[in-house]
Amino acid sequence: MKVFSTLSGKKEEFAPQGDTVTMYVCGVTPYDDSHLGHAMSYIIFDVIRRYLKYRGYAVKCVQNVTDIDDKIINRANRLGVSAKELAEKYAGRYFEDMEALNIARADINPRARE
Repeated sequence: MKVFSTLSGKKEEFAPQGDTVTMYVCGVTPYDDSHLGHAMSYIIFDVIRRYLKYRGYAVKCVQNVTDIDDKIINRANRLGVSAKELAEKYAGRYFEDMEALNIARADINPRARE
């Protein structure tokens, strides 16, 4: 299997170190309800993750949640709630939506605030 390396700018042979593959997936900025764009992005990574597991790799997946951002702050101010409260509300909805699509949740979902 070949993957595109942003470092070299070329397709390179996939060569993990050992039997474990680590994946970092840029996550959602939860300031409103999920949409098809969120789902499409995470479906792609979920398919890759499942394929790697099928091939016998142990996969460790990390997907961040950008829980502090101008969009979050501005919307929270308009709604009269804290940015943290707004972000957690929509992050929760996001995870529910992805679960409804049978998209596997990442092993770790660190928050930008952490």
